[in-house]
Amino acid sequence: MNKIIEVLPDKSALIERSQAIILDKLDKALEARDKFTIALSGGSTPKPLYEALGKKSLPWSKIHIFWGDERYVPANHQDSNQLMARQAWLDKIDIPGSNIHPMDTGAKNPQQDAEEHDRKLHEFFQTQPGEFPAFDLILLGMGDDGHTASLFPHTEALSVKDSLVTVGNKDGEPRITFTVPLINQARCVLFVVAGENKRPALKEVFAEQSDAMNYPSRLIQPQGQLFWLLDESAAADL
Repeated sequence: MNKIIEVLPDKSALIERSQAIILDKLDKALEARDKFTIALSGGSTPKPLYEALGKKSLPWSKIHIFWGDERYVPANHQDSNQLMARQAWLDKIDIPGSNIHPMDTGAKNPQQDAEEHDRKLHEFFQTQPGEFPAFDLILLGMGDDGHTASLFPHTEALSVKDSLVTVGNKDGEPRITFTVPLINQARCVLFVVAGENKRPALKEVFAEQSDAMNYPSRLIQPQGQLFWLLDESAAADL
């Protein structure tokens, strides 16, 4: 693993740097494989990043969009990660609908929807059960409890090692989430973290000794590159 920590002066610098990394990985993926696979994160931090990407003229037909996790709500619900990315970005560009791969939440059964998305990922990447495909880039945030995607402290999802997608649990509410081994198979993982409320968790995530069950972002140790982009406010105690 190649781990890179960068501290940027403010949120706009964070977004600019994130965009530069994404565009660099896009170029390399198109050169190597003629397509680019990216998994998006939810939350408020990446919204301006999505808006900025929406203004770019990119080879959208070669870009495939996924999500690292999703709240278990309808696709048109205000809390949906998919809806946020569509409104900020995807509805504003000329990307084929078949290149957008949301997590289904319509079965009224989170486990069933997680298994269906697992199947669709294997189909897309042409991998066998037990194999983990490699995304070109997985974008992640981190909560002030140290969670990432929908991998929350002391939840069963943290221990799932035999599937790509599982059911996460946020205070009794189900989520659908990539598993730790799927995220760790990525060619590049990009954490974008802003705000002083993240300081205590970051300290634990970067500590030499700390319990990953308490701070799940510690579990993210990809085979490829790992970027941590932090604003000065988040990084003040490191």
